[in-house]
Amino acid sequence: MTLPAVTLIALLAFLAAAYRLGVRRLIAPRFARSRETPADHGLPYEDVHFATCDGLRLHGWFVPAEAPRGTIIFCHGHGGTPAHDLSYVPALRARGYNVLLFDFRAHGQSEGRFTSLGYFERRDLLAAIGYLEGRGIRRVGLLGFSMGAAVAMATAPDAPAVAAVVADCGFAELWHAAARGALEWGVPYPLAGAIGWLIVLLASLRLRAPLWTADPIRRVAKIAPRPLLIIQGGRDVFVPTHAARRLFDAAGEPKELWIVFEAKHRAVDRVLPGAYDERVLGFFDRWMRDA
Repeated sequence: MTLPAVTLIALLAFLAAAYRLGVRRLIAPRFARSRETPADHGLPYEDVHFATCDGLRLHGWFVPAEAPRGTIIFCHGHGGTPAHDLSYVPALRARGYNVLLFDFRAHGQSEGRFTSLGYFERRDLLAAIGYLEGRGIRRVGLLGFSMGAAVAMATAPDAPAVAAVVADCGFAELWHAAARGALEWGVPYPLAGAIGWLIVLLASLRLRAPLWTADPIRRVAKIAPRPLLIIQGGRDVFVPTHAARRLFDAAGEPKELWIVFEAKHRAVDRVLPGAYDERVLGFFDRWMRDA
């Protein structure tokens, strides 16, 4: 076998591995379905549905407060569902906030075949905001987790109704998050960056969309003058602290950065549960007064 043939075979094998290990996991995540609802947490709720601008029907739960002072939209993580985030709702509702939780496309009970970790999910969040505006709710806060945090930061600049954003462990650039994932799959460090770029490129080709254009680092500066709170775990293997610092440095005022160095990905609330609740609630209380 000639050297060019060997090189071609090696390249094809490399591309196939990148697609199998990264692209499929990115655009078609497997998630554990849950039958849990807000009622399991003693919460009243409505099953709601709304449509995106590209025609997908999304599912959500609207949890009303008894004496509403504002409304918070939850944005869940990649491969997750709103059921995973229900534990945060009682504290917000007790503080006077309505909460809207919804399934991003290709997750939970929502329609859609593929996810994009931000590019198309911006349409989902804008649809959720539009649904609330249809109920007469004109200003909202966003609470995003992991992928949902990235979506919140990328979407807020295009949504005048957003009054405040809390981003818990959101990545700055999708390729870097994919590279960190490759490291977790056992890809050698020198190749991980190239794999990350390749995954995003192949996913973009598959979805016919430039996914990197929705990276939060490109959008976060435009959130201001709305406030932004960035929460990050210091032991997060997918989103390192320097990514959170880059986002913070790029953002305009007002802004806050809270790094808990002993916390893993999306685990700040488990390491410091009381402090987490008060930090998030205090942030919304301070900036949602007129919402």
